[in-house]
Amino acid sequence: MPDVSSSANQPELTAVFTAVQQHFSQTIVPLWQGPGWNAELALPFEALDPGHCPLPPQRYRAMACARQLYLFSSRFEQPGAREHAAALFRSLQRHFHDAEHGGWFYSIDAQGKPLDRRKDLYTHAFIIFACAHYWAKVREPLAESVHNAALSVVAERFSSNDGLYEASLAQDWSSLDSGPLQNPLMHLAEAFLATLAVREDARVEAALQALASAMQARFIDPEHGVMLEKPRGAVDNWFEPGHQFEWFYLLESSDLLKGSALHQSLSRAFTYAEQCGVDNHRVLAMLDSDGTVRNATQRIWAQAEYLRALTLRADSQGQVLQQLRTLQQHFLHGGGWYECLDAKGAVSRSDMPSTTPYHLATCYIGLEAAL
Repeated sequence: MPDVSSSANQPELTAVFTAVQQHFSQTIVPLWQGPGWNAELALPFEALDPGHCPLPPQRYRAMACARQLYLFSSRFEQPGAREHAAALFRSLQRHFHDAEHGGWFYSIDAQGKPLDRRKDLYTHAFIIFACAHYWAKVREPLAESVHNAALSVVAERFSSNDGLYEASLAQDWSSLDSGPLQNPLMHLAEAFLATLAVREDARVEAALQALASAMQARFIDPEHGVMLEKPRGAVDNWFEPGHQFEWFYLLESSDLLKGSALHQSLSRAFTYAEQCGVDNHRVLAMLDSDGTVRNATQRIWAQAEYLRALTLRADSQGQVLQQLRTLQQHFLHGGGWYECLDAKGAVSRSDMPSTTPYHLATCYIGLEAAL
């Protein structure tokens, strides 16, 4: 890992990071123990408005519950975090587990009844990811059992013969002809890596390597090395700079995947995504593979992924400080954060989704390791 701590900017970098960390622990995380917490259902509301009032709930997603389970599993040093994580873990099973067909529903309605009963790979990837982190902290048999059940469901139901996985299936596991999509597959890779961080697992290791090979074969644009959102050759395809940075971090930080063909592609894609997809230190949302900007919205999650990825790039100390300042000055505020800025840098979305603290937590953990 490049030694960010050797930078001449180290005192300022440390000071800014300390301020951002304090903002996270003192302002953002407590939102989801207070106004963002539906005590009746023991679930996080999907989003808060700028005044910290919950937006009228239309649904609750298992993925959002799992991301918050990860958040509080990563913050066990904060008051009440262990108990909050335990409540989220129980709610994941209570509200979303499908006792008849196995797996987990996508969402429930405002009254707690199943709403979207489909089985979604993105959701299951986050359940694996969150349960791996929770189990690492509590070492309870039930946490391990749910983690293993999610791994089995993915292997038995979603997987195909080419190392890839269906993005979505019906409640009874019948096909919806969704095919594979980039984003759930990336988070599945992340979930596999989280599993391998907590235990040795030859099956998961083999599945991860097969997935990386399949992503290289099916999703990488050969000209620029970028990871496309749909399989190569699909109609109306594009790439997202934030996902290039997110993939780069996962690959660069993994002893198993570093040096693979996919890692080499994403190292090349990093430079290209930086050139085409970062404007005034802010990451743009969507581009065509030729670099044409499709959507210049600037989202906080992509900013966080760029910042985290920079910690693993050689000679990036100055950039890390610059991007940390950009995050602090443009995306964070006294009451929380701005989810999106428009092409001109004006706030275009001011609600605060319960899913975003996951990205900030992983970003800050990466920064802390680098510092």
